[in-house]
Amino acid sequence: MKKILTTLSCFVIITLCCLNNLSAQDFVYKPVNPAFGGDTFNYNWLLNSAQVQDNTEAEDLGSSGGSLDFFTESLNRQLLNQLSRELVTSQFGEEGLTDGVYTVGDFQIDIASTFDGLSISIIDAGTGEQTQIIIPYF
Repeated sequence: MKKILTTLSCFVIITLCCLNNLSAQDFVYKPVNPAFGGDTFNYNWLLNSAQVQDNTEAEDLGSSGGSLDFFTESLNRQLLNQLSRELVTSQFGEEGLTDGVYTVGDFQIDIASTFDGLSISIIDAGTGEQTQIIIPYF
């Protein structure tokens, strides 16, 4: 038992003496991405790696480019909105939607005030299909 205590105490003393000689260096972080301060030579590698992993299909913009298509769609939307506003104003008047039955082309529009809100029923006279829209009161 005395031999074990002597060995253990020697081990503890040697360990404590060695602790004074231990040293460490500071941890330095170096980013990989050049956008965050990393090496600029990593740019091509990161770009190629991202392109290989990208599984989405590129949108075909055609020869005219995407901005012209976007402009055309935007112009069409604006024209259709203005046309629909003029049609609603000419059909329903300046006061807007009032209770009643209206006929616009092949469609019969029935507007009624209910407890839930303003109920608009649109019936296609050609096919007999019906759509009902309820605009709630706030």
